[in-house]
Formats: sequence, structure tokens, C-alpha cells
Amino acid sequence: MKMVVAVIQPDKLDEVRQALIDAEITRITVSRVTGHGRAQDLSLYRGQEVAPDLLPKVRIEIAVNDAFLQITVDTILAAARHGEGALGDGKIFVMPLEDCIRIRTGERGGEAI
Repeated sequence: MKMVVAVIQPDKLDEVRQALIDAEITRITVSRVTGHGRAQDLSLYRGQEVAPDLLPKVRIEIAVNDAFLQITVDTILAAARHGEGALGDGKIFVMPLEDCIRIRTGERGGEAI
């Protein structure tokens, strides 16, 4: 089992969500977050260097069985990219998921996802 976490531009959420649904991946968690990545365009304001503001982003979390990992990553990559790719399109993180437990039934592991 893996946890896929994607941080994407807010305007791409509907496209990514629909692409995931089309790929039969329907169980997702979405959070509104702020942050900034590698872009270090420090600006001067009254003679002081000012760090860039935090920008609105969307964080998508998806717990998947190993069989669905590649299709999930490929779907997000295709739907979240602006054209040929633009600065700030986002990142995808894949982490091992030790266990998953469905609260209602007590099921564990892949069946709980």
C-alpha cells in the first residue's frame, strides 16, 4: 500500500479529480493549503529583501494498493500539468503506507482502502 500526496495548482483540481474518477480512483481527500516551492524571486520593498508570499495550493491525498500506484501517478501528472509544464505545477510524493483500518468494520490493509 502507498500514500500518494500531490500538491497542485487550485485551477487544476477539477481536471485532476475528473481524470482520477475516469481512471476509477474515487477515494480522495482534498485540502486547501498555502506554500511556495523552489521559486526564490526575492523582491525589494523599501530597501529590504522580502520573501515571496505563500501561494494557494491544493493537496490531494490518495491511499492506493500497489496495483493502482502507477495509474494514479500517471493520471495526476497528465491532468495537473499546464501545457508542456509550468513553474509551480506542483509535486507528487509517494510514501509507504504501513496500515489502513476502516473504522466502521475494523477491516485492515488493502481491503480497507
